Amino acid sequence: MKGNIVLIGFMGVGKGRTARMLAEKTGKFAVDCDDLIESFTNKKVKEIFAGSGEPHFRKLEKKVAKWLGKKVKDTIISTGGGFYNVPDIRKVGRIVYLHSDFDQILAAIQAHPNAKKKIKKRPLLKDLSKARALFKQRLPLYRDIADIEIKVKGRSIEDIADEIIKRVAKMN
Repeated sequence: MKGNIVLIGFMGVGKGRTARMLAEKTGKFAVDCDDLIESFTNKKVKEIFAGSGEPHFRKLEKKVAKWLGKKVKDTIISTGGGFYNVPDIRKVGRIVYLHSDFDQILAAIQAHPNAKKKIKKRPLLKDLSKARALFKQRLPLYRDIADIEIKVKGRSIEDIADEIIKRVAKMN
């Protein structure tokens, strides 16, 4: 293992905030896969989906995963909701699945001060019935690939980060 912690989970579950808290607590750097893709392509995720489609975006995720696996160590990695499906994700680091139920994730996004921006940023949230079905489809896949599952509902980011640190330490 390269000392990386890879956060997976459904969109809006708090992977980015958790990564930043983990970075603060551990002194490691935090990187966001969607930010890496946007930097590489010079396009926003929503533009990539709109212009080239989801299959192209998934190819970019694979490219990022390959780069992370070869070049990045001792880093907290926040991923997009579909990143769990990239080949060889386990070569990138310890996989931590952040779990909450769909309604709680949606409520948290809608309660955010920048809710419209957060929803607009996530193309797969445009149709809530499809998003809910996608959540149900991905749930067993997240659980299957994860080394650790962390329940986040009703918990502070600091508490979640502390649990991740403790549980990852036990694995090393």
